[in-house]
Amino acid sequence: MATKATKVKKKAPANVVDTQDHILIKGARVHNLKDVTVAIPREKLVVVTGVSGSGKSSLTMDTLYAEGQRRYAESLSAYARQFLMRMNKPDVDYIKGICPAIAIEQKVITRTPRSTVGSMTEIYDYLRLLFARAGRTYSPVSGKLVKKNEVADVVDFITKLKHGTKVLILVPFKQHAKRDAKEELNILMQKGFSRMYFMDAGDGKPTRIEELLEEKKPKIPKDAYVLVDRIVAKEFEEDDLHRIADSVQTAFYESEGDCILELDGSKLQAFSNRFELDGMQFEEPVPNLFSFNNPYGACPTCEGFGQVLGIDEDLVIPDKRLSLYENAVAPWRGEKMSAWKDQFIRVAKKFNFPVHKPIADLSDEQYRSLWKGNEYVEGIDDFFRMVEQNLYKVHYRVMLSRYRGRTVCPTCNGGRLRQEALYVKVGGKNIAELVDMPIDKLKDWFDHLELDEYQQQVSKRIMIEVNHRLKTLLDVGLGYLTLNRVANTLSGGESQRIQLTRTLGSNLTNSLYILDEPSIGLHARDTDRLIGVLKELRDLGNTVVVVEHDELMMKEADYIIDMGPLASHLGGEVIFAGTYDEILEDPKSLTGNYLNGTLRIDPPKQIRKWKKSIKVEGARQHNLKNIDVEFPLGVLTVISGVSGSGKTTLVKQILYPALMKLKGEFSDKVGRHRTISGNVDDITQIELIDQNPIGKSSRSNPVTYIKAYDEIRDLFSKQALSKMRGFTPKHFSFNVDGGRCDSCKGEGEVVVEMQFLADVHLVCETCGGKRFKEEVLEVMYKGKNIFDVLEMGVDEAIEFFKDEKDVVNKIRPLSDVGLGYVKLGQSSDTLSGGEAQRVKLASFLGKGRAQGQILFIFDEPTTGLHFHDIKKLLASFNALIEQGHTVLVIEHNTDVIKSADWLIDLGPEGGEGGGNLLYTGIPSGISKEKQSYTGKFLVQQ
Repeated sequence: MATKATKVKKKAPANVVDTQDHILIKGARVHNLKDVTVAIPREKLVVVTGVSGSGKSSLTMDTLYAEGQRRYAESLSAYARQFLMRMNKPDVDYIKGICPAIAIEQKVITRTPRSTVGSMTEIYDYLRLLFARAGRTYSPVSGKLVKKNEVADVVDFITKLKHGTKVLILVPFKQHAKRDAKEELNILMQKGFSRMYFMDAGDGKPTRIEELLEEKKPKIPKDAYVLVDRIVAKEFEEDDLHRIADSVQTAFYESEGDCILELDGSKLQAFSNRFELDGMQFEEPVPNLFSFNNPYGACPTCEGFGQVLGIDEDLVIPDKRLSLYENAVAPWRGEKMSAWKDQFIRVAKKFNFPVHKPIADLSDEQYRSLWKGNEYVEGIDDFFRMVEQNLYKVHYRVMLSRYRGRTVCPTCNGGRLRQEALYVKVGGKNIAELVDMPIDKLKDWFDHLELDEYQQQVSKRIMIEVNHRLKTLLDVGLGYLTLNRVANTLSGGESQRIQLTRTLGSNLTNSLYILDEPSIGLHARDTDRLIGVLKELRDLGNTVVVVEHDELMMKEADYIIDMGPLASHLGGEVIFAGTYDEILEDPKSLTGNYLNGTLRIDPPKQIRKWKKSIKVEGARQHNLKNIDVEFPLGVLTVISGVSGSGKTTLVKQILYPALMKLKGEFSDKVGRHRTISGNVDDITQIELIDQNPIGKSSRSNPVTYIKAYDEIRDLFSKQALSKMRGFTPKHFSFNVDGGRCDSCKGEGEVVVEMQFLADVHLVCETCGGKRFKEEVLEVMYKGKNIFDVLEMGVDEAIEFFKDEKDVVNKIRPLSDVGLGYVKLGQSSDTLSGGEAQRVKLASFLGKGRAQGQILFIFDEPTTGLHFHDIKKLLASFNALIEQGHTVLVIEHNTDVIKSADWLIDLGPEGGEGGGNLLYTGIPSGISKEKQSYTGKFLVQQ
């Protein structure tokens, strides 16, 4: 295996560092890497591949990226470095030619509900700037444009008047409530004003203030003005224009916003520098007015979250298959409250309300009548208003709490912003309307946006940034998302591609980008566009290193590094480094053998037949177009379609929660559908095996999750030294007192809390990170103590415990699902989403034949899997089906699609262009479906 590593050295001679053509890693020994030496060409698209656990991440993330970050930290000041120097130097002889490193991992990077797709990509920041600069405010009363006059507007008006026009600059006379007219006139004199002007005097001549003060009680008529200046329109010189501007400024200041011009003693022209119209005062557009994370712009009711605690429609009408007559409205059941239902039914005929029609089938207008009521009858909203008026009674308080939940904010209607921000529009739309548009529609809107000359000038740079980022989002296959989509609802793959969009927007050059499987969750159609984005990144002068298993990505790469030959202690070597054409001819490369067809994942020779099924009818949540879908039981069913076509909505938001509720289990809200029919009773249990972590605690690990640690602890307690010292199985647990280290309580590290700074994790000095007391670590089995066993990889442990059938049987399922490289004691929070999913699968495989029939739902289980591991995964699925269970998989991988017994394809596009049922049947039949992208890519394979 080492011959390939030396082959790389030949390709990268000793002077590569001088020419800056390569990044040279020499003697990397991180995790399972076996003294690896490899040269990575700079300014190229490089794919690092290999079976799961072969050392890809150890080489890229833990060696290359870690060293890049460490060197960056060392370049900072001593003050900044004190917070960053906790970075350990990777175990490597040296790395030469490294450039600043940026890692984009497949983790959902934020949990806050304030973070959205728009804020993560910085598009929303540019939109705020666009609306502040180019936005026009329109009155909600008359729909007219709200204008604020500046001094320059008044000066321009005067300069354009016909020569000889006599102009008086006036301000309305305002008398303070606590002053008489004489006192007010005195103050005007002190300010330097000398004349008043009365409209109803009729002679058109100003009156001197001194003359008015001579009267004992000056009479000031209603239409009284203070004269600021008198001008005759002509060819004004520079000094004249300065004088006019000063006079207009004085008028605006004195009247708090008004300036009135009288022209030739008759016509009045009013100007105002207050931002108001139709009796309303409007806010001037500034960037913070459009920020829901700023108190100035956020909706005061929901504080910028878009949701409040209110009456939850799904709790009030839990089963939308029922009609009003069949007690669909939960609070209108019972002896007393049913009077509301009876009253509604009695008058329903007057406004054509169908009382026997299922709630799910009501039109929008009928549904609104049920909630809002009308002139004939009171609705559900009126009912809850009555409840709120009676909250001094306990049973009403209990009733209200039963139907409360997170609902759309009634003030901003989910827009998150205060009402004043929505009066500002660009191209006829406010900012809330734009962020609710799917990105593909938004890009089209911007492409056809027409702006006037001033708007074009102030928004030129903004538009370049917005269009560039929107294009990138489309290119990475996220055109179906909206900018308002909350970040914590995104999948790992979506989150990663959004980070990629933000990174591309910064236009960095001469940097090292390391991406961890960016094609996750992407249909083969969209992978092609993603490759284009990565090449664009490369063409800017960056080195792009991608950890990837996708065949299309490898074909398009400039250079491929194949790690292996197998996982864990059997991996950690560079098997191959070269081009795609070269890897096809390398017999030692497992990846090359799959790419050239020597090894392959063959579709099953015999497709299983099915008789029983579960049918979802009338699915219309999100973009689903009222479709009926039949899910067979007892077979492997795959649901395919491009990203955003409705797969997750159909399975995870309708099928799974609806079945859970039918079984009396707790679940999330059920998406909109008409009914679920078929052999539901044949299913005894529903298991959704997604990519959420298997445990949030650092104590959780694969061996405890699959219940294999009990067997290992029993084995150690039976050793002679354990019996002599009276050790029981609990002494070999790091979760209870007894054998675990007393200093770190079995954690292996001590957390030092730093005020105002991140906590520091230090290796426990007492046990040296080994978690157990010295006397417990002295107990050996085949020369290994309990800590050594926890440090073993799964495959290594199977070989080590080959004489202990109970232990092997418990841990073998981990190897069967492709996790042979994972350490038995590896903390759960270090596992990727795909690994966590396969640990859950292994736990079911280890239980043997369970009672009844379980429906297993998998969400993209091939995440992070090499061709070789996918073969193992399919064998695990078949093992579950042979035990009498049903496997339902959401998947893009063509090998998994080919291996299915039944295929359900949604599409044809993502977002609004999706949600249609394109095909159901055996996988080979989809090639005839012209609209299906899945069919096209299956034919190409």
